[in-house]
Amino acid sequence: MTHSLKILCALARYANGDPAREPSYEYANFLPTLKRLGHGTVFFDTLDRARYADLRQRNAAFLALARQEQPDVLLNVPFMNDVWLETVERIGAETPTATLAWMTDDSWRYESFSRFIAPAFRAVATTDPAAADKYRRDGMGHVLLTQWAANADHLHPPLPAPQCKYPVSFVGAAHGDRRHWIETLRRRGIEVACFGLGWPAGTVTQDEMMRVIRESRICINFSSSSFSATSGRVAQIKARVFETPGAGGFLLAQWVEGLDRWYAPGEEIAVFRDSDDLAEKITYYLSHLGERDAIARAGFERTRRDHLYDNRLAEALEFALASRGARRDQFAAGRRSPDPADAYRPCGPACRLIRRLLETAGAIVFGKQRATHFARRVVFELAWRLQGKRAYRVEGWTGRMFPDVP
Repeated sequence: MTHSLKILCALARYANGDPAREPSYEYANFLPTLKRLGHGTVFFDTLDRARYADLRQRNAAFLALARQEQPDVLLNVPFMNDVWLETVERIGAETPTATLAWMTDDSWRYESFSRFIAPAFRAVATTDPAAADKYRRDGMGHVLLTQWAANADHLHPPLPAPQCKYPVSFVGAAHGDRRHWIETLRRRGIEVACFGLGWPAGTVTQDEMMRVIRESRICINFSSSSFSATSGRVAQIKARVFETPGAGGFLLAQWVEGLDRWYAPGEEIAVFRDSDDLAEKITYYLSHLGERDAIARAGFERTRRDHLYDNRLAEALEFALASRGARRDQFAAGRRSPDPADAYRPCGPACRLIRRLLETAGAIVFGKQRATHFARRVVFELAWRLQGKRAYRVEGWTGRMFPDVP
């Protein structure tokens, strides 16, 4: 792709829409990459609760911006109910825009989320091979199998092992079985410096994370996902798999199917399959520093050559543009449908009562801070099962009952 595009980036500015947290992963990596590729960007924060009081205002503003800017490509990272399907469909129908959804966590969100969202877009990008097959099985051939990558702005060659500050580190939230993994290593006499939400050391900034990675002789990566009511915890290739070698770290990653497509185990990264294997690999590479240095260098070079967002996003944009003329009839109906903001009907007395009852139950079980999110989760799990695709439209229960919650 040689010409400059205008790209409307619709995604969260902050992680989970919380301004107290770091910029979201996609905001921190996608926008700088697009600008480096020479494209013009227009940004819309899909989880901005400070500027827009509810979903109706947010969707109306988003649609108005798309109509005004007439972008070549809409790059949307769907979160949950942040953008109505009617809004995306109208953008696809009223403008020359190639609408592209970059799906996250398809390994456990396909059944409850992605299969309902994808038809509203002209093109979809997924990082999960199994999900790509499911899209095609379900009649959605407009899917690109891609993968996470490293940000070229964060490339740093590895340090020799003797110059590293931390023998072993892990950067990531303390959810799921990660505490168990770390505690198992500690019982074996292996201390791990942990950083992130839920660890005593707390969270670190993007720059601090890159420093920790580069200054660690070994960086552990766990592949288990967040918990899903439909899938439990599943293994998936994480973005950190690419960030770590790119930042100059030595990656010791939990094995997940397909990982060897991106790196050569034992040559560019190291892998483990269970707690015994993890402890043995840590002990081995801490006592074979020359081998550790060679693998870290090879992983860095592979990342710099093949696994940058410059490559991934350029491919995704080309795919979206190629899909722009396809499925035109499907989107033509979007011109005839009511404006989504006009069709929206706020929650009535009955559903407000249901919300209060659910929040009360949540407060009793989980405490006041988590009460609303508990209530919203219950409604969401019911909505997609009973409403199907309509759960993500204007009439969706979750959006109507919780228009103020990301």
